[in-house]
Amino acid sequence: MTTHPGPDPELAVAYLEGARDPGPLFAEAARLRDEGKGRIVTYSRKVFIPLTTLCRDRCTYCTFAKPPGAGGVYLEPEEVLAIARAGERRGCTEALFTLGDRPEARWPQAVRFLEAHGHSSTISYLREMTELVNEETALFPHANPGVMTEGEVAILRPSNPSMGLMLENISPRLCEPGMPHHGSPDKEPEVRVATIEAAGRLKVPFTTGILVGIGETAVEIVDSLFALAELHRRHGHLQEVIVQNFRAKADTPMRSHAEPVPFWFARVVAVARWILGPEMNLQVPPNLTDSFEQYLDAGINDWGGVSPLTIDWVNPEAPWPHLAELEARTEAAGFRLRPRLPVYPEYLGPEWIAPALREKVAAAVTSEGFVRPREGVRG
Repeated sequence: MTTHPGPDPELAVAYLEGARDPGPLFAEAARLRDEGKGRIVTYSRKVFIPLTTLCRDRCTYCTFAKPPGAGGVYLEPEEVLAIARAGERRGCTEALFTLGDRPEARWPQAVRFLEAHGHSSTISYLREMTELVNEETALFPHANPGVMTEGEVAILRPSNPSMGLMLENISPRLCEPGMPHHGSPDKEPEVRVATIEAAGRLKVPFTTGILVGIGETAVEIVDSLFALAELHRRHGHLQEVIVQNFRAKADTPMRSHAEPVPFWFARVVAVARWILGPEMNLQVPPNLTDSFEQYLDAGINDWGGVSPLTIDWVNPEAPWPHLAELEARTEAAGFRLRPRLPVYPEYLGPEWIAPALREKVAAAVTSEGFVRPREGVRG
């Protein structure tokens, strides 16, 4: 049997542009996934904690970011804890902290809130809240606060076994006038790469990914995936790469922008598996495509965070599949669904987990590194 050649940028672009039959690509993506991950597909049972919807950026497709009068300022500590405890009762293990980039740089309301709570920055307040959840509940925080300096990553590491930041795309062209990231300093590719690099130097298990369908070219998609492969080659810390399809949202400048169609988007997923190799954990969100199981044929092995309680605050129009449905559809496709922590089993060793978290992490997982079942959990 002839094996598919190693990842080649020009051939990858040809697949995305429709110049080549995608059959061999899908076969190779599935083979690589089976080689590296077998027939196990994972997910993280989570609650979404939108610490603040304020942001200094102005992305033209985003509904998460809101001005102070439309979305509040920050969650108070008791509100954060209430969400986390509700998730704990439903068997969640991840508290996904999502927030806008550096809102204090744009909004005086943010500065006033932070000062009143004894903080000079959003990252400092985030640290306090992740420490609170980590100490008071069984959940594990996963901070996703946008661009961070190495020092900021360092202060979050003791209370976050993993963190994340989407690369979205490596092309600076998307930040030019008329493009979706214009006026958004935190979407400049070099500053996002710097954050991912900082996490690598500090041995933080890191989740990143690309956003597909916002005006990028096939070449820019492929370049972005090769950039992530190189970052992982240097540091070994990319625990997961998300391939996320753009969904148009009402009340945004890109509300009429075409969405990537699933049969083509599946090619992007397969190209990602080809470029990133058999060992990478590759995710597609299951709430953004009706027939989400088709991406199993494209080489994914993870569904990401799925909540039995909270909405997807980034894509509020797209409800999560019920966990029983997710399991049934995954198993019908020939896979086993297993719950994981926000940090993957491969990254549970002492070099990756801060000392303050090691005992809690060890108590939460089986010998295989998956979530230990808990009695009395509601579905």
